[in-house]
Amino acid sequence: MIKDHDSSPFRTSLLEENEGPGTNPTANPTMGEIISRRFSRRGFLQGSLAVTAIAATVSPIALLTAEKVHAEGQSAFNFEELEAGVDERHHVAEGYDADILLRWGDPLFPDSPEFDPTRQTAAAQARQFGYNNDYVGFIPLDGAADHGLLVVNHEYTNPHLMFPGIVSVVEKEGKKKLELKPLTKEQVDVEMAAHGGTIVEIRKDAGKWQVVREGKLNRRITANTEIEITGPAAGSDRLKTSADPTGTKVVGTVNNCAGGVTPWGTYVMAEENMNGYFSGELAAGHKEAANYKRMGIPEGAYEWAAHYDRFDLSKEPNEPNRFGWVVEVDVDDPTSTPKKRTALGRFKHEGAESIVAKDGRVVFYLGDDERFDYVYKFVTSGKFNPNDRAANMDLLDSGTLYVAKFDADGSVAWLPLVHGQGALTAENGFASQADVLIETRRAADLLGATKMDRPEDVQPNGTNGKVYVMLTNNTKRKLDQVDAANPREENVFGHIIEIAEDGGDFTATKGKWEVLLKCGDPSIAEVGASFSTATTANGWFGMPDNCAIDSVGRLWVATDGQGPKATGRTDGLWAVDTEGEARATSKLFFRVPVGAEMCGPQFTPDAETAFVAVQHPGDGGDDWEGFGRLSYYEDLSTRWPDFRDDMPVRPSVVAITKQGGGKIGV
Repeated sequence: MIKDHDSSPFRTSLLEENEGPGTNPTANPTMGEIISRRFSRRGFLQGSLAVTAIAATVSPIALLTAEKVHAEGQSAFNFEELEAGVDERHHVAEGYDADILLRWGDPLFPDSPEFDPTRQTAAAQARQFGYNNDYVGFIPLDGAADHGLLVVNHEYTNPHLMFPGIVSVVEKEGKKKLELKPLTKEQVDVEMAAHGGTIVEIRKDAGKWQVVREGKLNRRITANTEIEITGPAAGSDRLKTSADPTGTKVVGTVNNCAGGVTPWGTYVMAEENMNGYFSGELAAGHKEAANYKRMGIPEGAYEWAAHYDRFDLSKEPNEPNRFGWVVEVDVDDPTSTPKKRTALGRFKHEGAESIVAKDGRVVFYLGDDERFDYVYKFVTSGKFNPNDRAANMDLLDSGTLYVAKFDADGSVAWLPLVHGQGALTAENGFASQADVLIETRRAADLLGATKMDRPEDVQPNGTNGKVYVMLTNNTKRKLDQVDAANPREENVFGHIIEIAEDGGDFTATKGKWEVLLKCGDPSIAEVGASFSTATTANGWFGMPDNCAIDSVGRLWVATDGQGPKATGRTDGLWAVDTEGEARATSKLFFRVPVGAEMCGPQFTPDAETAFVAVQHPGDGGDDWEGFGRLSYYEDLSTRWPDFRDDMPVRPSVVAITKQGGGKIGV
């Protein structure tokens, strides 16, 4: 979830989808090609996606549900739309408050030091809120919607915004760029402590949310936290290192992007762009060379290998296989060891949202956030027991991982990634299920999965029985790949795909798919956007990324990559209708400061609070007329949220509530 800025040539532009054309070498069909064939077959090439168009691919039961939920032509959302734009502050729709709840460096424990940006230490950061908050989850305590645990991922760090005195502005090839001094070991240690996740008790008091520093369940997880490796790949020779000859223990979790909360109340953290943390070279002919190439390893965006051998491939060649997993944390026990659940596969994970299926098994939907990579789901072998939390604690160690194949007739097939089935045999280099999971991408390649345009959040909706896939963009789409759904040489603005599993059963291995939205400015014909005609000039968006389904069953979409140059607006949170004649209508509810990405969102069970994460504010501004130059610690495009000369810009979580109380957007 990192966007590309020329003004930020380190980390932000190195770690994400912009690292090249993607690492998928197969000739598997792309989603754009399939969409083109799909629309050509149905003669559905333009205009909004109305209910009549959905009927061919969605079950009658789902349509009846939609009719009951929303009256014909009526939006599910009722709020005064916010005006799109760009400035140094955040904004929310009229009638709502958007209060800063947690900022980078805020104390989390009674003994935590206050934040001092000029005297940062790893020890202090490990007791403070981490950097670049991404996924936000809420776990009620005692069943209360106004008291619970906030769980937050800290994806990565921006040293040019974090540390004073390390940046120079230089001119290269007639263009100004930021040049970063090598980080000291102490600064790297701060970075490592700023990664991972936060678990913190919060409580609503007199209508406002507060952090409970004395909370007994408060915890920080960092790049130095000991984690257990479990599931089919645990103990594999390919996971063994000099520090861990058992292949069952790893130090730390990194690049925790989106995530999820399980039905049994644990917190899952998805490791995404782990390739950026590794440097050095493998020995010639090393057996992991092809595996690492498929994952883009080594990227070398971080300098951690200069101080820690485990991030140097020449010294610990197996270490990268220990990252790229889904991590589960028992929030009820702050002394518990988090677990990397290898049954869910290894790739650049974007989220792990789940739902309990009709038969009691639990289904997790997963995206692999890179150009031309895949959508997955994992179905547990065991069933969820709502009356026995302990019985659910190892459900993620056994089950079936599937990858999606979308066909032009509107069908989707979920292909099992199981050793010994199809091409996943020893003849193709898979000696065991551990190998299939360590090289999930290559296994999916061989099964002929559909190459997607950066799958990010994949969210099941228990209200209407559908699944929503956020496809952020694919700017590497070539001219010969232009099609009806992507009438551009570069798919800048992305799509949202809607899946209806057969029989409304989330464990099904077949289903139907449809395009909910082709994103972008609908007033520009060549963009080919498909928002409804009721969507205003403020309501359209591009680059869908995170999303959430609130307790009312409505879809909210957060974006990553908008800005003055791309769209004339910042990223934000949009309310998107999915049912009835209002389908594909979108309204802007919240927008972030200049340079920031919109992450989260998460709603309390009563839908009366929306938590959103504002990530890397101030990372850019040279393309905004209100600033017009490169942004870094000493000269920032915004000093949000403190707006103090002695404070840098600080990624933060915001709590949004309705003035006077009530459900959000109702």
